[in-house]
Amino acid sequence: MDASLVNFVVEIVAALFGAVCVWLTLKENIWCWGAGLVQVSLYVWVFWQAKLYSDMGLHVVYVFLQFYGFYAWMWGGEGRTRLLIRTLSPREIAFWAGLAALGTAVLGGLMRMHTDAALPFWDAATTVLSLIAQWLMARKVLESWLVWISVDVLCVGIYTVKGLYPTAVLYGLFLILASMGYMAWRTTFLKKQAA
Repeated sequence: MDASLVNFVVEIVAALFGAVCVWLTLKENIWCWGAGLVQVSLYVWVFWQAKLYSDMGLHVVYVFLQFYGFYAWMWGGEGRTRLLIRTLSPREIAFWAGLAALGTAVLGGLMRMHTDAALPFWDAATTVLSLIAQWLMARKVLESWLVWISVDVLCVGIYTVKGLYPTAVLYGLFLILASMGYMAWRTTFLKKQAA
């Protein structure tokens, strides 16, 4: 089988597992972390081939975050119970926004100076925002969905420019699912607050 066909097939399989992962996350199903593990492992290869090194590195980190997310959702709540959805304080929002700006500047600069990265600052922005979103998702923070929505918008553009069309379509689907996820989690959070 020719290398470009192999890359395409791996990308399609990764995209399918990604869609399943986000759907299960939206439903607060713990098995989202297993589907996510398959997805992120395959995307390490896809992004290496596309020379999107920040995205590749991100997916290596995601491998470990899949295990953490499973653990946190299962036993990370009060008294080692399941986690409940929560929201960020204004101070936490300021912290994460500052970290995103700083991380993007540093990583983008390093990628531009030391690699042949195709889109160093755009790639760095999606990497840093994705790490923040994934960490917040593992902690069941409602605003994680808003960060994912931002990432999805950026990724659709980047992957279209790089000719990774199945992945661009996947991130378009992620954008829809992230919007649905935000609304679903918000409804759950508000019901628990009212109870």
